[in-house]
Amino acid sequence: MNWIALDNEQQLETIAEKSFTTPQVIFKHSTTCSISSMVLNRLERAETPANIDFYYLDLLKLRPISAAIAEKFQVHHESPQILVIKNGECIYDESHYGISMDEIAAQTAS
Repeated sequence: MNWIALDNEQQLETIAEKSFTTPQVIFKHSTTCSISSMVLNRLERAETPANIDFYYLDLLKLRPISAAIAEKFQVHHESPQILVIKNGECIYDESHYGISMDEIAAQTAS
């Protein structure tokens, strides 16, 4: 898994723009949450679909970016949380044990 660090709000515009040609996935991770760590481990062990950019946000260090994500993509903040961005919009978000690479792959197909 090749994570792209999400560490500034300007990247949200880039993510939205790139989503018109390549699905973008944002994983909001809480480094002190055991569920979040389990989900991260599960994602990293899974086969990664091709042609998707995966962004990693350290939620505890970068809370303002998490708030900007919720506002820009009109989602309720949760942690851990996965968002799939296509055509400039969040088409799917899931949290906690509902996060799976199979579901991410299904949402980004087509």
